Amino acid sequence: MRIPYSRPAQVGTELGYLREALEANELSSGGRFGRRCEEWLKARTGARAAHLTHSATAALEMAALLAELGPGDEVVMPAFAYVSCANAVALRGAKPVFVEVRRESLNIDPQAVADALTPRTRAILVLHYAGVPCDMAPILELAERRGLLVIEDAAHALLSTWRGRMAGTLGHLGILSFHATKNVACGEGGALLVNDARFAERAERLLCKGTDRADFLRGERPRYVWVDLGSSFALGELAAAFLLAQLEAADEITRERRAQWQRYHEAFRRLDEKSIGRPTVPAGVEHNGHIYYLVLGTPEERERFIAAMRARGITTPFHYVPLDDTPAGRRLGRAAGSLAETRHAAARLVRLPLWHGMGEAQDAVIAAVLEELG
Repeated sequence: MRIPYSRPAQVGTELGYLREALEANELSSGGRFGRRCEEWLKARTGARAAHLTHSATAALEMAALLAELGPGDEVVMPAFAYVSCANAVALRGAKPVFVEVRRESLNIDPQAVADALTPRTRAILVLHYAGVPCDMAPILELAERRGLLVIEDAAHALLSTWRGRMAGTLGHLGILSFHATKNVACGEGGALLVNDARFAERAERLLCKGTDRADFLRGERPRYVWVDLGSSFALGELAAAFLLAQLEAADEITRERRAQWQRYHEAFRRLDEKSIGRPTVPAGVEHNGHIYYLVLGTPEERERFIAAMRARGITTPFHYVPLDDTPAGRRLGRAAGSLAETRHAAARLVRLPLWHGMGEAQDAVIAAVLEELG
């Protein structure tokens, strides 16, 4: 039996919604399914506005435009993150500043953020790794004191909460992902959550390719024209139809993934005796079961483990290469402070298969992990 790392959820209503969209001849963005997805996201997260995008990468690029980043500006972000975070900043001519993560969560270290700030810092970009929200209190306090924007990469964290508030709504702007590997997916897709009224009007214009088309569609203008920067950021209607089916089942999917995550956690308690790291969830946080990972003792142990699991037909991938330790990262950004924890995790972490409908495949993964490591 081959067990993949990830498999997109299918909840049963996707084909019906796709058929509706096709029969209505609605294929481009801005149709009824896109609007229903945005209404769902706004209602469930509490964001001021939610805009569907063709990817989380597009939402990050919109956030960088809204932040008015430019040459000479800096954005502090974790080195242990996906390349889209750094690209969004670098595309505006600004500099990503890579900082340390905490070992227990692999989320950004607030003290490392404070130490990295300079007069050029414009924003702090946090990533809620594995669907476990960051410790936001010191980040938000620091940002308010220094007049900085907070952008949340909540690509992993749909329906995760910090102190009862949804991930993606804690900072000024939030990013969600609906990529095929995410809990709720439509192949490729994302969303920008706008939480600060200052950005509401301009976000619409960026999404409309830099025009005031949204005003025109509301009957506020006789025609629409080019008024700002923008691009083709929006999500097409067929993908939105598929996504709506998934969003309507998001609570069920999340409950199942949390249960699978907890089953792994209970099964691997004995690995603590071997000093193998496991995820932790701090008080006040509710995660969404997006990733379950192990941190092995050495890079060599990880490579042997991945190979042994592959031989059993089980995919257990590593994750991010530290952004500062890449050709583009060295050229376009800079590292600030020690990144020892980032290096430690990046060289030792493996992710275990976890997906909706996994069923008995999880038994096989647990048995194989315990045989290899227990």
